[in-house]
Amino acid sequence: MSKLVLRLYIAGHTPRSERAIRNLRGICERDLAGCYDMQVIDLVENPEAGDRNRIVVTPTLIKQMPLPLRRIIGDLSNRDSVVAGLDILSDAPSEGPVRGRYRGRGDV
Repeated sequence: MSKLVLRLYIAGHTPRSERAIRNLRGICERDLAGCYDMQVIDLVENPEAGDRNRIVVTPTLIKQMPLPLRRIIGDLSNRDSVVAGLDILSDAPSEGPVRGRYRGRGDV
């Protein structure tokens, strides 16, 4: 699996932001088996990062690498939608730990 580079943009430590962080960490631990680099950027502390990356809604998750770039908006509570948006295929059965695999398709 290629290492995914993920950036989660939040606006302060609100319940919605905390939920998005918790949900993303859970997905990464369950589906990405350590093959990820996750960074949380708080736009209250670093507003320039929001301007540079054209963030207009928070929380916003950006998968920067591998290409294509993907954006997912919301608290990331729908695991299936997030996994589909990141283009990760789960290979393991429904019980036990799930191992993810990145599928390098060009479409969304």
